[in-house]
Amino acid sequence: MEYLKGKGAQINVANKFAQQSIETEDFDGLDEELINEKPPIQIFNETPKKIISTNSSPDIGMNASINPYQGCEHGCVYCYARNSHEYWGFSAGLDFETKLIVKPNAPKLLENEFLKASYKPRTIMLSGNTDCYQPIEKKFELTRKLLRVFHKYQNPVGIITKNALVIRDIDLLKDLAANNLVQVIFSITSLDESLRQKLEPRTASATKKLKAMELLANENIPVGVMNAPIIPGLNHHETPEILKSAASAGASFASYTVVRLNGQIGKIFYDWLIKNFPDRAEKVWNQIQDLHGGNVNDTNFGRRVKGEGKTSEVIRRLFEVSKRKYFAERSFQPLDTTHFRKGGSYSLF
Repeated sequence: MEYLKGKGAQINVANKFAQQSIETEDFDGLDEELINEKPPIQIFNETPKKIISTNSSPDIGMNASINPYQGCEHGCVYCYARNSHEYWGFSAGLDFETKLIVKPNAPKLLENEFLKASYKPRTIMLSGNTDCYQPIEKKFELTRKLLRVFHKYQNPVGIITKNALVIRDIDLLKDLAANNLVQVIFSITSLDESLRQKLEPRTASATKKLKAMELLANENIPVGVMNAPIIPGLNHHETPEILKSAASAGASFASYTVVRLNGQIGKIFYDWLIKNFPDRAEKVWNQIQDLHGGNVNDTNFGRRVKGEGKTSEVIRRLFEVSKRKYFAERSFQPLDTTHFRKGGSYSLF
């Protein structure tokens, strides 16, 4: 199979919910070669009954989130959200980045939630599962429409993204920031463009993300950096430079997570690793296992995002030293829920 440029996953793995599947690993007996072409982007519409998802995980800073899209064109090969695509009947592999689900009624559902008498203002995260600024956002503008609803009702919102498209909405973000109602976190995996193109082929380059971070910071919009995921043997050594660059761009927050390959992601990532870094694939794989007690995944809260063991300790110390050096006396302030407008109307008092 030829390498599919512009895609993270190079295979479609079986859906664990499917009763039948087509296997292509054994080519014996095939009368002709399989046609391996880059799959086209397909768009599917979904009309959910609710748009705010909640969780109780202590690993996530906000327990309410909105995902206007399912599946993600960014194609990050390590993405934990790939497994959720199986609930839609698709594969966590290539399907995740080519069969995209759009929720056109997301803004209306959010407004309906804000209009409920029982609603209590709280911070809601955009991109809890997939990136709200992935490329199809240029066409559908669901994230911008959602931000308009947040702005109308003055409800706080957190954003995490790998795309510089966020600067398109700087007008809304600036107004929200004036009342301490928004924070934007940029996820930066690597400053090495050749590695970034392989790991997360359709995300913005680190250079573009840092420029976007600087533009937002100059407008007094709080920005931060998530150095994630840290993959030993591939990008773990980049942490100091990533934090230094983010601090120079105006970031006031920094955090990190280590890679964990839950569910089907292990198969997808190992296939990608062998194809891209055959010379060090086993070493990287073994170091990932060292993070998670001999496995490549961990389900325990806290430990699953930071890891444990010697490799985890090296990563932790390097991050903490870098954070003390570049982020001393910098932090995010808690977002303000007191400006919420019941009914969306402005107060006269």
